[in-house]
Amino acid sequence: MADAARIRASAALVAHEARNGPGVAVVVSAQAGETDRLVGLAAEFGGNPQAGEPYDVIASSGEQVSCGLMSLALAELGLASRVWLGWRLPVRTDGVHGAARITDIAASELGAAIDGGEIAVAPGFQGVTEDNRVTTLGRGGTDTSAVALAAALDAERCDIFTDVDGVYTTDPRIEKRARRLDRISYEEMLEMASLGAKVLQTRSVELAMAKRVPVRVLSSFRAPGEANPGTVVCDEDEIMEKRIVSGIAYSRDEARVTLFSLPDTPTALAQVFTVLAGAGVSVDMIVRSQARSQHAANLSFTVGHADIDRAIDIMRAAQTDLGFADLEAQKELSKVSVIGVGMRSQAGVAQQMFAALAERGIAIDAVSTSEIKISALVPIDYTELAVRALHAAYGLD
Repeated sequence: MADAARIRASAALVAHEARNGPGVAVVVSAQAGETDRLVGLAAEFGGNPQAGEPYDVIASSGEQVSCGLMSLALAELGLASRVWLGWRLPVRTDGVHGAARITDIAASELGAAIDGGEIAVAPGFQGVTEDNRVTTLGRGGTDTSAVALAAALDAERCDIFTDVDGVYTTDPRIEKRARRLDRISYEEMLEMASLGAKVLQTRSVELAMAKRVPVRVLSSFRAPGEANPGTVVCDEDEIMEKRIVSGIAYSRDEARVTLFSLPDTPTALAQVFTVLAGAGVSVDMIVRSQARSQHAANLSFTVGHADIDRAIDIMRAAQTDLGFADLEAQKELSKVSVIGVGMRSQAGVAQQMFAALAERGIAIDAVSTSEIKISALVPIDYTELAVRALHAAYGLD
């Protein structure tokens, strides 16, 4: 939806689908850079998500414009369409302005219009509360809107057209031998999205998994009718051959805080994270180690770069109450992650990761795991080397 040419190209993709299949609903985002412009405009008047509805009215207007332009582009192609704004459907959300969560979509009237031959055009990113206040879903909310609407319509699938032609084993800009996956499970995609892959927004994958909506990631730069297989995000049971590792994700948005000689008690540990949570600081990796002094521990945790200075200030302000001796912060870190459903039943995956990184002299500062992923914190200068080494080590080339 970057400009007029891209909107017409997107309309052609919608038209091709409408003429060769069942009814279609299309969810659109704002034009490229438009949301940033609107957010900047709001900021000139002191507007931010905490300002409530006025901010959301401004921030969501870009999608409304895109809806009108898409409908006009479809009309140029001789197709009837109708715009359904968030308040019109309505898309019901909670009352958290700037980061609302969808609670319900009343799609029966829209579904009837589709059955009557109209293409439904709806905005992503926006909704209304129970008392009809405008809300927005947070950045990347258009993906979530599309999956939610697909679920409400009991759609055959949800196609997400983006600037890549599917989900790859890793970032092709780093590893040229990365390959597109035909299918990936909801669980794997959720881990990849949360660990740095930018293909799909995390909340959209969560919703797709909860509602069992098949999602297909496609390139918006392919011409209508051109081969465009993309990647299908689906149930694990629908993937015939389970891979031990499906992909390597990375994030350069990592910073670490270490508290030295914190009292080694459950209460002290709980207090640290209570203080951070109260200030809205999200913590990721956590490592506790024994301090040199008796009855004391060192505690390290990671936060995003946007939160590191605030986390430091919060900890220093609470130092007397928390009782730690000193604090150290490190910003030049990355998180590299190995993801795959096959890890549930395969031994030696972690050993293979550590060996591959050690062979290239890459130090590991911290590790976290789940059932289907292993993440390692490494120096930021070694990010690309680590990604390539792991991609080769697990046979993904």
